Amino acid sequence: MALADGHLPVLPLGADKRPLGNCPNCADLACGGRPNMKTPGPCVCPWPCHGWAAATTNPTVLASRQWGLAWRRARTIGYHPGGANVTVVDLDNPDAVEWARTALPPTTTVPTTRGEHWIYSGTVRSVNAVRPGVDIKSLMSYARWLGPGEGAMADVPAAVHTLLEKKPAAVRPVPGAVAVPTPAGGGQCRHRSPAYLERGIAMAEQRITEATSGVHATVYATFLAVLSAHGRCGCLTEAHMARLFTAAQAKGESPRHCTDAWSNALTALGI
Repeated sequence: MALADGHLPVLPLGADKRPLGNCPNCADLACGGRPNMKTPGPCVCPWPCHGWAAATTNPTVLASRQWGLAWRRARTIGYHPGGANVTVVDLDNPDAVEWARTALPPTTTVPTTRGEHWIYSGTVRSVNAVRPGVDIKSLMSYARWLGPGEGAMADVPAAVHTLLEKKPAAVRPVPGAVAVPTPAGGGQCRHRSPAYLERGIAMAEQRITEATSGVHATVYATFLAVLSAHGRCGCLTEAHMARLFTAAQAKGESPRHCTDAWSNALTALGI
């Protein structure tokens, strides 16, 4: 509560340092943003309850019965760096720490089990393994709370932006299990024109691009809308899917999140 009162969005982490589901239906991440094995489809909880998206400063949510179940099982506290307007450079070993001391400007530092967290003011997209032993955690990511650290906080340096530019958010094709559905109409849409499909994909890209909050939910809802219109008639191609994935990843979604959202939409529609 003290951390939340200080404008740090927090969430409970388990012994394995992974986020806990914050309600009974999502215990042990049985839902976790993926289809629940018992009830296929996305989570229908009244508020986000998995991972970084669940991090909050709302005392009512934090003190609720649903969250209380997770906090009693938690072993450590996590937080959403992007929600706190900071970026964590996670240095996972002594070599990475030594590199940071020569390549990055001094800032707030926090010791970790194997290395250090260097915390900068400002947000960027989150990318793992930008170099050996170095992860960048900011938007749409979470980090462990290990204390306030020492030293004055500097702004995100140019060196971090350079690392991110060298690790573009490449679009990865989804596995065969969630590929574009096999055409049922010979690749021709029986009830929409090609122009309608092109306009729909462009609108979907725009919807994702213009999202200012709830990006994960927006991406899923957009995928669901596109698949509900064209998921059965065979009009969608890998190129269309790549455009949607590119738009989502430009907003910070990981390839895994894109794949999960696409798979969840297919499952929800029974495709």
